[in-house]
Order: sequence, then structure tokens, then C-alpha cells
Amino acid sequence: MSDERDEGATERAALAMRRLGHALVSNNPGPELLNRVAERAIEVAELVEASPRRVRDMVAMKREMFEEPAEAAPGEPISHFDECFVSGRHNPMGIGIQVFRDGEDSVAWVELGAAFEGAPGRSHGGIVAAIFDDVLGYLLSIHRQPAFTGELTVRYLAPTPMEERLTFRGRLLDRQGRKLMANGEATAADGTVVATASATFIAVDVSAFRP
Repeated sequence: MSDERDEGATERAALAMRRLGHALVSNNPGPELLNRVAERAIEVAELVEASPRRVRDMVAMKREMFEEPAEAAPGEPISHFDECFVSGRHNPMGIGIQVFRDGEDSVAWVELGAAFEGAPGRSHGGIVAAIFDDVLGYLLSIHRQPAFTGELTVRYLAPTPMEERLTFRGRLLDRQGRKLMANGEATAADGTVVATASATFIAVDVSAFRP
């Protein structure tokens, strides 16, 4: 079965599902409306589940990410794969960050919705860590080096606010054999650094992804 999809329709559906998820968390609808939501969601889920299953080619995806990536124009977002939980346009449960290349750095912008709240008015720490993992992972695409995360350490310096623009920046620091070291920081709209991260990636030979 082909993995071809209507990208516009897929993205629109994912955005609608994300919007609904945040709305259910941030608002207090009555039981009648909640039951209507549940009934319609079950009906639509059954229709989607009856459609053909997708087949994703891991080799083709990796080859596209590291051998054939298109250079983004200045100010244009970059993406590694559309189903990614953190930055994928097609993931209805995704965080929805936008990632850009700034020289050799990766930069992401995001406004976190209610579904990602931990303490009241603050992001869950695991969401912050997931964003760091993805933003630092984009450095691998920028530098054309496939690798996997060997270690990720996040230091939380201040509460991470919700529903305001956050900026995450990652940079590659050094390489020692197969180990690539990177770090990053997350900054609130007022300039406060709310978290920092350091990561070690373990390089993989790109030839492993050739057919």
C-alpha cells in the first residue's frame, strides 16, 4: 500500500484534533456536549480505522532526511518527518513546534496549549524535554549526520509558561569519534531562560539507510 497522502487534508485534520484536545482541557463543557463529542469522535474513529493501513519506509525516510534534504529558504520552516510527535504537521497529538535553521543552529518557536500543562499555568517538564530532544535532533539533519540520542540532560531554571511564544535554540558543540555533543536553551517571551539542555548523540553511517 502506498504511503501517499493528501498533505493539506491530513494537516487540516491534525490541526482540528489538536484544537479539540486543547479545548477539552482548557474549558468546562457540560455533560451533554461532552457526550456529543464522544459519540462523534467514536463514529469518526471507526471510519478512519476502517481505511487502509499505512506503510512507512524507514530507509526512504532516513535517506530523505540525511542524503536528499531540500535547503530551506531564509525564514521558511524545516521538517524531518511529518508524523513526528514534537514537530510533525500530520500528528494530531503533536506539540506543533516550528523549526528553522539559523546558520548552523536549529531554532524552534512554540506556544504550548492547555493539553501540555503540568502545574497550573506551567508546562509539563516532559514536554520541555521532548522539545529539546527534537530541536537538538534537527542539528543532525542540518549537519547531514544520522545519529540517535545517547543521553539528554535538561536543567529547569524557571517555570515554563503556557500560551506565550517560547524559543528553543540548539547548537552542535563538538564531535569525538561517533559522539556528537550539543546544547540548547529555552527562552520565554520576556527573555528569561527557563531551561537548558545538553545532549550526546551517537553517529550512524548514512550508508546503513541506502537500499
